[in-house]
Amino acid sequence: MRNYLNTLLNEKGLDLETTIEVEGQEWGTNFIPLQSVVDFLSECDDSTQEKAKSNLIKIDFHNGDIMHFFTYIAKFIAK
Repeated sequence: MRNYLNTLLNEKGLDLETTIEVEGQEWGTNFIPLQSVVDFLSECDDSTQEKAKSNLIKIDFHNGDIMHFFTYIAKFIAK
């Protein structure tokens, strides 16, 4: 999963140092580096990884912004 995500981010010209700003329920604003989102997805179970990869492939196929997906995951992490 990590290799897939790193390849995808490189193809899109996105930097792992990119910071995603999301609101958490308890601690307010969270600044989560894209690297942390990649680490989180790489540590998930196989089923979750397959779903994430499938969603990213669909987004990419339709020329969508994959950062929306990574922001969604960052919001989950911030909860």
